[in-house]
Amino acid sequence: MAEAGSPRSNRFLRTTGQHAAIEPDSFTDGAYVLSIGGAEQSHVDLARPEEIFYEYLRRIGHLVDLAAPAGRPITALHLGAGALTLARYIQATRPGSVQYAVELERELLDFVLQQLPLPVGSDLHTIIGDARDALSVLNPDLEFDVVILDIFSGPEAPAHIACTEFYEEARAHLGPQGLLIVNVGDEPGLTLVRSQVAALRRAMTDVAAFAETGMFGGRYPGNIILTGTQTAWPADWTAELTARGPHPAKVMAGVDLDALAGPAAS
Repeated sequence: MAEAGSPRSNRFLRTTGQHAAIEPDSFTDGAYVLSIGGAEQSHVDLARPEEIFYEYLRRIGHLVDLAAPAGRPITALHLGAGALTLARYIQATRPGSVQYAVELERELLDFVLQQLPLPVGSDLHTIIGDARDALSVLNPDLEFDVVILDIFSGPEAPAHIACTEFYEEARAHLGPQGLLIVNVGDEPGLTLVRSQVAALRRAMTDVAAFAETGMFGGRYPGNIILTGTQTAWPADWTAELTARGPHPAKVMAGVDLDALAGPAAS
C-alpha cells in the first residue's frame, strides 16, 4: 500500500485511455486532489473527511444528512466513485453505514483505494462496470437510503443513463423513504438539467433542485443537484438546505421547478 502523503502518483486508465493522478493539496495538510486527464475531479481530506471542499459535493452531503436522523447508519449506493469523497463523508458522519460504489474504471478504483485508503471500519463494497448494468446485479432485497449518481459532466451524457427508465430502475432499489440524488454538470442554457428534471419527474414522486443561486439563470456552466423523493418534497428541507449553503444557495421544488423542466430523455 502506498503511504498517503507520498509525492504525485499516476495511473493509466485503460477504459478511457487517460491518466489519473493523485497529489497533495498544497493548501491543506492531509488533503489530496484526484485529477483525470489533467482536470481536477475529486478532493479528499483524509484528516477531516467530514469536511468537503467542493461546493457541489457539500450540497450532496447536506442532502444525505437529511436522509435519516443524525448519526444513524444508512445504506448508500454511489454510481460513479471518484475518490470516494462522499463515501468517506458518510462513514465519518454515520459510522457503521453499509456502502456500495460502482466505477467503470477498475484501475481508478484500485488506484484511489491504494493511494488514499478508507478509514478502518469502513464497510464498502465495490462493483466494476457500467452504472445501469450494476443495478441489475445488485441483490433485489437490498434497499438503499440514498442512491447518488455523479457521472454527468457537460451536455453529452450517456443516453442509457440520462433517461426515465434508468431512474425507475434506481428507484426500485430505494427504501420507502430513500432519496435519489443526481449531480448534473451542465453548460449555459442548462439543456441537460432541464431534460433530467423532466426525466426524474416521470420516475419519482417529487423532485427538487439545489444549487448556487446564480446557476438557475443558465448563464454559466456549473453543477445543479437534483433530488428525487418518494413522497412530497418536505417544505422544511428547502429552508434547511438554503440555510446550510454553501451560500448563496437556492432550492427549487414544486411549481417553482416547472420553469426548469424540459423534454425528458426516454
